[in-house]
Amino acid sequence: MTLTNWAGNTTFHAKDVHHPTSLDELRRLVAASVKVRALGSGHSFNHVADTSGDLVVLDRMPAVVEIDGAAATVRVNARMTYAELAHRLHRAGFALANMASLPHISVAGSVATGTHGSGVAQPSLAAAVSGIDLVTADGSLLSLSRGDADFPGAVVSAGALGVVTTLTLDLVPAFELRQYVREGLAAEVALAHFEAIMSSGYSVSLFTDYRDTRVWLKREEELTDADWYGTTAADGPRHPLPAMPAATCTPQLGVPGPWHERLPHFRADSPPSGAGDELQTELLLPREHAPGALRALFAIGDRIRPVLQISEVRCIAADDLWLSPFHGRDSVGVHFTWIRDVAAVMPVVELVEEALAPYAPIPHWGKLFTRWPECSEPFRALARRLDPEGKFGNDFTRALLGE
Repeated sequence: MTLTNWAGNTTFHAKDVHHPTSLDELRRLVAASVKVRALGSGHSFNHVADTSGDLVVLDRMPAVVEIDGAAATVRVNARMTYAELAHRLHRAGFALANMASLPHISVAGSVATGTHGSGVAQPSLAAAVSGIDLVTADGSLLSLSRGDADFPGAVVSAGALGVVTTLTLDLVPAFELRQYVREGLAAEVALAHFEAIMSSGYSVSLFTDYRDTRVWLKREEELTDADWYGTTAADGPRHPLPAMPAATCTPQLGVPGPWHERLPHFRADSPPSGAGDELQTELLLPREHAPGALRALFAIGDRIRPVLQISEVRCIAADDLWLSPFHGRDSVGVHFTWIRDVAAVMPVVELVEEALAPYAPIPHWGKLFTRWPECSEPFRALARRLDPEGKFGNDFTRALLGE
């Protein structure tokens, strides 16, 4: 059977696909492999998880959800999805500080590629990791905790260091949010008041086709300003893609509800938007460049729109993880959901990269891009030390490491 990613644009070339059922079995498999990679939920749009050797899927490993209430942490198995985890945490009175748009994605894969939610005060999902266990090239189990010298390199790693088995995540007390959709945000208002708008909620997203813009506003407090930045309140639930029905989206209209039913845009019990009928690109820039970068994109909107379904703009706080797109810089993420036509989309990806080049963009490691930023030397050194023979290497990691 041919194995593809979620969107169907990437076919995996592994000679064998393995589903180990225990840590010992996984360690033996990795030690015996010449080339090996791990596959999470398959929500990447490039070849980051591909290999010519053995592909490991951890969906049959034992489930792990170990909540430490005193430390406010949870230890989870790598293949667990955020949807599965969130329900268990909420029942125990805890929450994750942030979630991505889709709750269907695996914890380890999301962390390894720099996936994030939104919020000027909220860092990426990887920043919540306080401990990580991975099987390295010789089959050894390496455990690292926040504060260890190699820890900042091991969390966002694009799979280049080993097969992650479990992660420990920071928790916060469970909380409630209200979700509002505001329509008709004028481009000049968005650019002139970008910081204020993006700071107006716990999590804020702009959805735009570079002609019309709406705001997804997730707040703890009720929004009482009827003329908020010249917008109008949506008169019913909305989908980020204007033509799509909103039944798969999390509750809106300002109705308060649990954190895990408001932070993601999409419901955990429904297929996400388009069910994979899309391609994605995201570029992360220093947040102070947001108005200039967005102005550059609005200027080429007529060339973007023919292959664009929607673009989402979010803010992410800085972290200290070496390979993170947010390393040392508060960032703005400009995300593009494209039509599923690689030949038509890739020239526009290159156009967008050229338009944003003056603003020091770094790509989301799990999405489509053509320009590789320079890899951090500490991460290169760590990869050489943990995987000297390149067992976890593939075309993606070789380009990433500048090899």
